[in-house]
Amino acid sequence: MTATEDNVAHPRFAEALTELGLDELNARIRRFPDATRTAAEAAAAIGCELSQICKSLIFAADGVPVLVLMDGASRVDVDLVRKELGAEKVTRAQAAVVRETTGYAIGGVPPFGHRTRTRVLADRSLLAHDTVWAAAGTPYVVFPMDPESLVAHAGATLADVREQTA
Repeated sequence: MTATEDNVAHPRFAEALTELGLDELNARIRRFPDATRTAAEAAAAIGCELSQICKSLIFAADGVPVLVLMDGASRVDVDLVRKELGAEKVTRAQAAVVRETTGYAIGGVPPFGHRTRTRVLADRSLLAHDTVWAAAGTPYVVFPMDPESLVAHAGATLADVREQTA
């Protein structure tokens, strides 16, 4: 798969880039003819390691949406998220909550530029790379960024919320 010339982010995300002074990222956005909805699809399309994909996942912590940024090769440990947030219960948010909170559909949620402001946790595993790739508002569009900048622009708190493999 190759990127197309029509490198257009979702309008809300493009507006967020401008507001954040990140207009130069528009030139680095890549659009693919096939969906990059999952981390595996995105890594295959881009030609990068699965762990270089930044997943933007919405959870509900005691019913309040929270964004967790996780590397594409790992899963979120909801118990660690619960402990990090001091919440009683953490669950995956329903698709309607994801769209209502972020303004984007699952598979295209970027790490910032959301409709509403939410608490953001970023797993430290993202910092293992010089560049990570994240969704730019649709399941077909991604952008590269150094993880430290991505975490900063997302307003994220670094945490260890990755599920440990046995």
